Amino acid sequence: MFAFRNSSNSKHYKKMTKAEIASEIAKTTGIDKAAVVTVIEQFMTVVKDSLAHGENVYLRGFGSFIVKTRAEKTARNISKNTTLVIPAHNIPAFKPANCFKEEVAK
Repeated sequence: MFAFRNSSNSKHYKKMTKAEIASEIAKTTGIDKAAVVTVIEQFMTVVKDSLAHGENVYLRGFGSFIVKTRAEKTARNISKNTTLVIPAHNIPAFKPANCFKEEVAK
């Protein structure tokens, strides 16, 4: 989901769904909405598959979908008063490009 500022109150954000994104792209490009949804879903599949295989995805001017490695750590189960070790693992992350961050900050 994407979020954008609500002009009436800057502390509240409206969520934008995949269907709303597809509608907006279809409206501005004139491409059939079903085709746009297919492209968006295929894009997400390619990004997920790339990250699952340890490959980062770079989109100049937008940002990077990257794989981050979380280090092993010790956690506590407070209710049972026990300690457990969470092994190192990979997580997906998004790092926005500088121009993207500047645009959002405005």
